[in-house]
Amino acid sequence: MKKALLFMLLLLALTLTTACSSEGVEGSGGGGILIIGIESEADVLDPHRAGGWVTFRINRQIHESLVTGDLSEPNQMYPPLKPGLAESWDISEDGLTYTFHLREGVKFHDGTEFNAEAVEFNVRRAWDPDFEYYDANSAGNLSLVYERVKDIRVEDEYTFVFEFDEPFSAFLSLLTQGGMGSTGILSPTALMKTGNDQYAENPVGTGPFKFAARERGQRIELVRNEDYWGEKPHIDGVIFRPIPDGSARVLALESGEVDIIAVPTPDSVERLVDSGFKLEQSAPPHSWYLNFNFDHPAISDLRVRQAIIMAIDREGMANDLLRGTATPSTSAQTPANSAFDPDFVDYEYNPEKAKELLEEAGYGDGFEVKFQTSIDGSGQLIPVPMAEWIQADLAKVGIDVILDTYEWITYLGFWTTMDPDVGFNQMSWGMSTPYFISIIGSENGIGNAGNYYSEEFDELVHKAITELDPDVADEYWKQANQILAEDAAFAPIVNDTAPYVMADYVEGFIAPNEEWYDLIDVTIN
Repeated sequence: MKKALLFMLLLLALTLTTACSSEGVEGSGGGGILIIGIESEADVLDPHRAGGWVTFRINRQIHESLVTGDLSEPNQMYPPLKPGLAESWDISEDGLTYTFHLREGVKFHDGTEFNAEAVEFNVRRAWDPDFEYYDANSAGNLSLVYERVKDIRVEDEYTFVFEFDEPFSAFLSLLTQGGMGSTGILSPTALMKTGNDQYAENPVGTGPFKFAARERGQRIELVRNEDYWGEKPHIDGVIFRPIPDGSARVLALESGEVDIIAVPTPDSVERLVDSGFKLEQSAPPHSWYLNFNFDHPAISDLRVRQAIIMAIDREGMANDLLRGTATPSTSAQTPANSAFDPDFVDYEYNPEKAKELLEEAGYGDGFEVKFQTSIDGSGQLIPVPMAEWIQADLAKVGIDVILDTYEWITYLGFWTTMDPDVGFNQMSWGMSTPYFISIIGSENGIGNAGNYYSEEFDELVHKAITELDPDVADEYWKQANQILAEDAAFAPIVNDTAPYVMADYVEGFIAPNEEWYDLIDVTIN
């Protein structure tokens, strides 16, 4: 009896503690604990190995890069670069040498010093196969950042240099990005203690928050870094709770279990706002698109790919299914970057023309095709209903779509390697640098899931990458995007507006034109 009573009292105490944290009761630092309901389980908390925006949003609170984006304004077309762990940098006139001047006095969460040797350790882990702690997984993820690097060197304790064989105009922007790994700097001491495979169990960076605990499938807990070199967060800590079901996320917000949710169900947003919750959204570089498999017998025909794009009512999906939480996408290039043209249209919605093209291609009687997608995941919106919308639209022109669905982490592991019987799969991605279309469209791009190849596209990409004048480079990027449209290399579907809904006591949360956010200025009142 006494044990039962003790258990009930303990359970009550834990319940009250959770409720108080959610309501913003002050902790040791006076800021409370912020609880965020996220759309899927996170990947590993290793910045170089992790995939997906969901994980990067957590990793970047722990690990910082040399350069970061200014996320303090909600409506900037694309977030400008600003110093991170590098106070400043110099680029040689020929664009071949980048010299970073590092912050002094910065410490990792384990108390060890951040310096140029720590930067060298992190870069070599993903760049130098002869390095003792080289990691092939990290190298694969970060190849888009480091593959063009000719050499690196420690100039002195707080000066680090990258050398290139030819200019690489996207380099600084890529240092800020996440999704397929990131350049976040981790503690060499911590990694040497654990090894490459175990580092993610207790990650150690320099960021405004420190890792505290993880219960897989349930929560990831971070606490404020009291020794942070910059402005310290106002909150005491943050808990990320994976809640893959959208309706369950909404219920968790309404019941006070969480303070903020990502990706509310489209039909809940208006109701939540009317009942007193706050909405923040933006125009991030986020495209939800189809990868066509160029090894599939039917899909390899340009007319079939064009027909598929023309048959999908993208505006209807954005307005009716997604209730205005997304906008129709008609370009492989994503918003929030300097080469994005909001007036660019690849193909107009035209089911009748789609039928004519299928007839010309020899598929007047239709055909069956497999469509792979996840059931949840980072930036995936509501992937199954969206896939079913596409399935219904294509059925109207005679294409019988068989849906093949997977859990997010499983899907992320194979989406770039479609079997010949798969006609297309789907991804949600984008970057605030026009270099993104190189990643998904170039012959050796790590995001080229469908084996697309165009010599003309690759030549334009190379011109854009090596061009020192950013305005001229943008013109090359726009021409490259035109090639993708003419080849119907991808089927852009919608651009997300990244809605976040939060309780009225949460202040200072900004949804910038980027796929991640800062939490330093957030308060719980």
